[in-house]
Amino acid sequence: MRCHPLLPAWRAAARCLGALALLGAAVVARGQGVGAGVGGEAEIAAVGAQVQQLARDSAGRAGLRDARIEVEVGQLDPRLKLAPCQRIEPYLPPGLPVWGRTRIGLKCTQGPKPWNVTLPVTVHVYARSLVTQAALAAGTTLAPEHFTEAEVDLAAAPGLPIGQPGLAVGRTLARPLAAGSALRAADLKARQFFAAGETVRVVAGGPGWQVVTEAEAMNPGLEGQTVRVRTESGRLLQGRPVGDRQVEVML
Repeated sequence: MRCHPLLPAWRAAARCLGALALLGAAVVARGQGVGAGVGGEAEIAAVGAQVQQLARDSAGRAGLRDARIEVEVGQLDPRLKLAPCQRIEPYLPPGLPVWGRTRIGLKCTQGPKPWNVTLPVTVHVYARSLVTQAALAAGTTLAPEHFTEAEVDLAAAPGLPIGQPGLAVGRTLARPLAAGSALRAADLKARQFFAAGETVRVVAGGPGWQVVTEAEAMNPGLEGQTVRVRTESGRLLQGRPVGDRQVEVML
């Protein structure tokens, strides 16, 4: 089974959205003086076509040559009455994702009346990943026969799909999945690496040094959560469970 790495796709989408912001600014600039609307359907279609080509080029440079990226450019509120502008600066509003359903900001910084608007866009990033062969109930322990490979939209839901079977086999589903669903980390129950009171191996380290010792777990070691441990000397440390009876502490 061949799966593409997913991080390059994120970079490709980021480059794609950056290009979209520049082209969106051009659409607004060309549309000044149109009256109630800014930018016509032909201009929006032209933007979408150019962005798709730029996105394909970006994906190729990022190593995800088989990725298929589609961009849907929305429309500004037709009730907007924007003053003519000689300089429009595009930007990504804080906290918004660079793919999926998002918005780009367009700010007039040189004109008789400054304005600031956002343009809705949707960025789809399609790549090969694991999908379920059939519907699976919550609580299912995953096995290789549960999966196949198919093209999925990486941006369709929060969190990247799991691309390698070894990262899923043996895990338990936290929620039901329909047939053909991409498997994401949020679909899996958190693993418990040890129980409270168990003796764990603690690895503490920093730049250029590392110390290994044993300690008692003060609470269960759940994947993705912080755990407290008590060393033989009585010192309390906080770390993260990284494997069966193993805790990593960064000092």
